[in-house]
Amino acid sequence: MLLRTVSFCFAILFSTQSAIAETGKVTTFELENGLQAVVIEDHRAPVVTNMVWYRVGSADEPAGYTGVAHFLEHLLFKGTKTLKPGEFSKTVKENGGVDNAFTSYDYTGYFQRVAADRLPLMMQLEADRMRNLVLSEEDVITERNVVIEERRTRVDSDPNSQFQEQRRAMMFMNHPYRNPVIGWQHEIEALNREAALDFYKTYYAPNNAILVIAGDVYPDEVKALAEKHFGPLEPSDNIPPRVRPKEPPHLSPVTLTFSDPRQTQPYMIRSYQAPKRQSGNQKEAAALLMFAQLLGGSGLSSVMGQKLQLDQQIAVSTSAWYDSVSYDPETFGLYAMPRPGVDMDDLVDAVDQVLADFLEEGVDADHLARLKVQIAAEDIYELDDQSSVARTYGIALTAGLTVEDVQTWSQVLQEVTEEDIMQVARKVLNPKQSVTGLMLPPQAEGSQ
Repeated sequence: MLLRTVSFCFAILFSTQSAIAETGKVTTFELENGLQAVVIEDHRAPVVTNMVWYRVGSADEPAGYTGVAHFLEHLLFKGTKTLKPGEFSKTVKENGGVDNAFTSYDYTGYFQRVAADRLPLMMQLEADRMRNLVLSEEDVITERNVVIEERRTRVDSDPNSQFQEQRRAMMFMNHPYRNPVIGWQHEIEALNREAALDFYKTYYAPNNAILVIAGDVYPDEVKALAEKHFGPLEPSDNIPPRVRPKEPPHLSPVTLTFSDPRQTQPYMIRSYQAPKRQSGNQKEAAALLMFAQLLGGSGLSSVMGQKLQLDQQIAVSTSAWYDSVSYDPETFGLYAMPRPGVDMDDLVDAVDQVLADFLEEGVDADHLARLKVQIAAEDIYELDDQSSVARTYGIALTAGLTVEDVQTWSQVLQEVTEEDIMQVARKVLNPKQSVTGLMLPPQAEGSQ
């Protein structure tokens, strides 16, 4: 049975590689001003996704200015020397497209999805706002109020988001990953035009950007367009080295409790410090991802699902995950929600026992083989989502990985062994480098 499963797994893997080749090749080039570009051909429909990624995120913000990266993302939809405020998105919409932007710890990205023949206009618009942003005091005040309201809606009004902020502040004692991407409320309120423009002039330049184009395009055409629109832009000579404060060793496990009348369902969530995915050597990260999938990433068939939900019936939901793609080391996490009437201490003890048993018993070979088949199939399905493929490359490249790393990742996952998984499990499951968060029902918190 195992032999047949493994054989099927490799058949799926080969199908994945074949599908990638048929969907379109990936081409890269770099302009003289330092702009890097990735072209992902997909000729199944006359549609294109145009993305510009900047190698700057909230973890690159100067001290005291949390939220400025996200704030600037909002402001880039204001005017330029040739566009009035709001005219960027209006132009995209009038040409039948959609656009948006996003900010994370390690990157800021902007995208449009349009008909392929509209790509020249989209590249013109992006090149324009890369170096020609114009901000009035009114624009800044208006958009700052929008961001403040966004924080109130998404964080202050959501106890789970507040809980997450508190946990990350404990998980990272020194590294800027401890700060929320949207920023702390009091520092958002202090952001001004000068702070936004300083950040813009420092980081928004062709030699700090990656152009990712996916869709019904050809590399030579994209390169010609990039040279026309982005080529004339002057590179920046003052982009600081991307060196962030390092996280010191954690000497003791941390347990954080939280309660809010708006959150009546208790749960536990734990994070461990974990290594990042290394360019050219992705074996450890691949083993960690497979470990997360085995432990809690495949529903009731996972180790936690089987033992906590089915066998012991102590939990109604379980999961595990690994944040593999980041510029600096991130986390490995797990989650469990108790059944009604189950004491939180009993749930935590049960989770700890599952981890101890896993370290003692090792990996179920059949389970691992099934997961590899599932992952290979998911890789094929992802190829149908043009924007998702483009995002995969953008996130990886801004984290310091390469195109080759992205293209070999599926193969590296398939090569993970039981021994690899046990080695990383023993390394990561160190209680001293963990933060356990307990979301308690309101009455439990009030009774203490």
